[in-house]
Amino acid sequence: MKFFPLPLLTVLLLAPLSALRGGEPPIKLWPQGAPGALGTAAKDIPTLTPYLPAKATGVAILLIPGGSYGGIYAGQAEPFALWLNEQGITAFVLRYRLGSAGYRYPSQLQDAVQAMRQVRENAAQWKLDPHRIGVMGFSAGGHLVTTLLNRPEDGEVPGADPKGRASSRPDLAIICYPVISMITKPEPVSSKNLLGDGPSDELLRLTSSELQVRPGLPPIFLWHTSEDKLVPVEHTLLYAAALRQHGIPHELHLYQHGDHGTGLIGTGHPWFGDLLFWLRAHRFVEDRGT
Repeated sequence: MKFFPLPLLTVLLLAPLSALRGGEPPIKLWPQGAPGALGTAAKDIPTLTPYLPAKATGVAILLIPGGSYGGIYAGQAEPFALWLNEQGITAFVLRYRLGSAGYRYPSQLQDAVQAMRQVRENAAQWKLDPHRIGVMGFSAGGHLVTTLLNRPEDGEVPGADPKGRASSRPDLAIICYPVISMITKPEPVSSKNLLGDGPSDELLRLTSSELQVRPGLPPIFLWHTSEDKLVPVEHTLLYAAALRQHGIPHELHLYQHGDHGTGLIGTGHPWFGDLLFWLRAHRFVEDRGT
């Protein structure tokens, strides 16, 4: 496994997403304008940035950074896209619309649904297997992944006919220290950015992902740290319990030490090895030892 040296890691983590280099030119998710767009500035134009590995294996992962639905955290974008490239995986970084720009649920989910469809519909162009396209999310981006899994219908554009379009269902999901519940120990900044002030009880339940799990979800890899002070570990435990209740194949890793965001590229955290083992089992990563 290859890790970034710390000086490069520091540059990547501190750089704004727009300043990062290494990917292909960003692709507009909605060439004719996003549904319900509030303007035409960069914050109103969600994008998808491809990162192509030197040796592609036909596998792709849609990468959804966190940022409390108020920003896009660069440290969960390009560094992980390049790490996925090292594994032979084509990565696509999603820059979705944010609550800090006035966008509320389900605008973010509309962007995630559109991104999954765009990757799958253009699989031949990217030399991808349309049946091996996963998704990976961190923190609030992990919440967006769970809404993509649980309630993709909320991300359909009103009046649009999805018939004949590619499926937006990921073939597997990787969820890292996610925001899950808007009811149990909610993370207030993410909740406010996503739902606004004074959301109804119905909306709180609709966006509490532990209450929205249904049969038929793809395999899921979950991890969290017990010492996380920003998003309590109970969020991941609640989601894992719901997955178990509904018979969804999943793997759960709880690590004792580390605050929110522990395990970024370059730290040597064991979750990388655990994830690679799981990805090999699901044939998303080649076993290079054979």
